[in-house]
Amino acid sequence: MSQRKLPDKWQSSVRAARAVQVAFDMDEKLQYRIRREALDNGLSPSDQIRHILNLPTSARPKRPRLTVSLSPDDYARLAVRYGLEPEQQLEIKHRVMDELLEYSKSKPRL
Repeated sequence: MSQRKLPDKWQSSVRAARAVQVAFDMDEKLQYRIRREALDNGLSPSDQIRHILNLPTSARPKRPRLTVSLSPDDYARLAVRYGLEPEQQLEIKHRVMDELLEYSKSKPRL
């Protein structure tokens, strides 16, 4: 079987595809310290670990984001909360974002 050449736009992904994610079980205090330092330095916890190990990190700024998984039941609960239908997932996401923004305004800064 002959090997086909990858399209140019995929070439940069080859190295990432060969990378192996490594997970570490560590003390809760150490996890907290690394996460806190990452937050203080504007890094992901993964990039903070790479920084500690003197490994290179991507120079590209990453879009800061938080994630949460919402089940169909979660959407149903939120729909009731916001007076929407569970199928209106995009509008529910907008309302969740609005609520989180209000939450951030109501809490004192750390």
